[in-house]
Amino acid sequence: MKQGTTIITLDNGYHLWTNTQGTGDIHLLALHGGPGGNHEYWEDTAKQLAAQGLNVQVHMYDQLGSWYSDQPDYSDPETAKKYLTYDYFLDEVEEVRQKLGIDKFYLIGQSWGGALVQMYAAKYGQHLKGAIISSMVDNIDEYVESINHIRETVLSADQVAYMKQVEADGNYDDPKYQSYVDILNDGYVDRKKPAAISHLISTMATDVYGAFQGDNEFVIKGKLKEWNFRDHLKEIKVPTLLTFGEHETMPIATGKKMAELIPHSRFVTTPEGGHHHMIDNAPVYYDHLATFIRDVENDNFNA
Repeated sequence: MKQGTTIITLDNGYHLWTNTQGTGDIHLLALHGGPGGNHEYWEDTAKQLAAQGLNVQVHMYDQLGSWYSDQPDYSDPETAKKYLTYDYFLDEVEEVRQKLGIDKFYLIGQSWGGALVQMYAAKYGQHLKGAIISSMVDNIDEYVESINHIRETVLSADQVAYMKQVEADGNYDDPKYQSYVDILNDGYVDRKKPAAISHLISTMATDVYGAFQGDNEFVIKGKLKEWNFRDHLKEIKVPTLLTFGEHETMPIATGKKMAELIPHSRFVTTPEGGHHHMIDNAPVYYDHLATFIRDVENDNFNA
């Protein structure tokens, strides 16, 4: 399979940026979070797995609307209605799989990408060898409770009150508010900030993020407000790895609960890892991932 970047044309006429790294007969498709983020924390995944003694072809792409792919005009109500939906992004994963020509592959998703993994494994599981849900819950209410508990623990009562007032006013650009967000990001989201994926301007697709999340991480006003996949976890039949950072925004207790509900699953955590623990503690994160893939490949997987 061609290494490096390939621009694929979807059946809807839009173009997606894709990139393949690594060699071997094992294929891993990586989904980014956000929604509206991009692929960049997956860029060294093939290299990290090779360091674990596992040769894998890693395929990554930017979802529609994200930085390196086409960005529709979501100000058009019909465009937004058609493409800013769970069903669109779920079926986009399947179309990317087809366009890349892979089958019987592993699917990994971070955060919002982990929600797509849950949905894909339930609907299109016949194409998977295994699923990896990285830092994503099946119930958004438990996430909201967790992240607000974190800020009440880390910040003072006055600081939390200030943040809540800013959120009530909708003034999210407030510098003091953003300084408090930075404190929380440093401790629980991006604990280690590699210069390689820093940018001079924000690369977040705010139209996509806003439609699903809202204005920030603490008050969810978008479509994710209704996210609850718990009753469908039993429909995931493939071997599944749930991996969470030990210092992150997603509640570990929920991850453990998910592992009890998904029939063939394993739960692991990354010490010193935040929400992006594939960067914060790459050796442990990729040891867990390589062990999971190796166990499935050798028909030796158990929870």
